[in-house]
Amino acid sequence: MTAVVAVDIGGTHARFAIAEVQDGRVLTLGEATTLKTSEHASFQTAWQEFERLNGTMLPRAAAIAIAGPVDADVIKLTNNPWIIRRSMVCEQLNVDSFVIVNDFGAVGHAVAQAGAEHFQHLTGPEQDFATEGTLSIIGPGTGLGVAHLWRKGAAYHVQATEGGHIDFAPLDAIEDAVLARLRKRYRRVSVERVVSGPGLIDLYETLAAIEGRAVQSYDDKTLWQMGLSGEDSLAAAAVDRFCLSLGSIAGDITLAQGGFAGVVIAGGLGLRIKDSLMRSGFAERFRAKGRFEGLMSAIPVKLITHPQPGLFGAAAAYAQQHI
Repeated sequence: MTAVVAVDIGGTHARFAIAEVQDGRVLTLGEATTLKTSEHASFQTAWQEFERLNGTMLPRAAAIAIAGPVDADVIKLTNNPWIIRRSMVCEQLNVDSFVIVNDFGAVGHAVAQAGAEHFQHLTGPEQDFATEGTLSIIGPGTGLGVAHLWRKGAAYHVQATEGGHIDFAPLDAIEDAVLARLRKRYRRVSVERVVSGPGLIDLYETLAAIEGRAVQSYDDKTLWQMGLSGEDSLAAAAVDRFCLSLGSIAGDITLAQGGFAGVVIAGGLGLRIKDSLMRSGFAERFRAKGRFEGLMSAIPVKLITHPQPGLFGAAAAYAQQHI
């Protein structure tokens, strides 16, 4: 059994936990410690703060999930001023081995190794995912994360993608209006302009324009609160419209990836809107793929409910690569 420090670095927070891994699997994941990235000059100083809070020397292995591209030696985080140099990780963190994965790649590893108790049924047959084949993973958040997971028995491979940047395809007059609004600002409109946390603003303001309403400008966090609570009917309609678009896009990605073994909706926003997804037309839009409606209806679609999929997945990525 090997102990490893799992880290999940986003734009606002960096989360740390101690995991134990063995035989390519995660055995345990300790309680997470959350630090604000704005309060630390670098990843190294945040790591040192976690060590201080932990009260003992940290394991000499690191599993790091990062929001952004991770292929270069010099890794610049998307919404965070920290810079991580692969060539200096061992020296700066006092570790002997490490793995760095994209944050949504880490979610893919979490999907591969999390138990059935960490998934909630959304639509399709209420059954476990197939043990062989491809699973599609879609996660709305600040952007739209997309990955796919191929597995055959205990063996699996995760591929993070940039599927959130495919073209947005409207399916009705309201989505036509959303696209027209976004085209005034962007030369090309990708799906994450609509199906992401900030995308709710354009959905809300488009619905207001259709009804000829003059509405106050809100940030997306406020709109989500208003819509999910039901205190604002227009915001609630925008949330419902978001769920419809998510269903359509999830279905498109599933067809493109061949994710017929199962589909996972991930991301903090996905978990937050689970009740809205259940009540909305998400399921109908997911299935509505013409000649393939029967195929889509046979795919189990679930929400991952693991409390720390980024940390768990980072540890799983390390276990797969090193143990």
